[in-house]
Amino acid sequence: MDPSALAYLGAGLGAGLVALGAGLGIGKLAGPAMEGSARQPEAAGDIRTSMIIAAALIEGVALFGLVICIILAIK
Repeated sequence: MDPSALAYLGAGLGAGLVALGAGLGIGKLAGPAMEGSARQPEAAGDIRTSMIIAAALIEGVALFGLVICIILAIK
């Protein structure tokens, strides 16, 4: 098998795993945050702010992983 084909395969698998991981991470974050907002409506603003910051960090790691996959495919 051609090394560039393996690089494309690895990049595709890596991008899929990154997307799956980011989706699972944000899902595990949003569920308890919504439950906490429902139980304590007065704390909803603080919970939402913390959730948005954590989601941004998760998305940052996912973007980094996708960039690594693109670099792997181009090289």
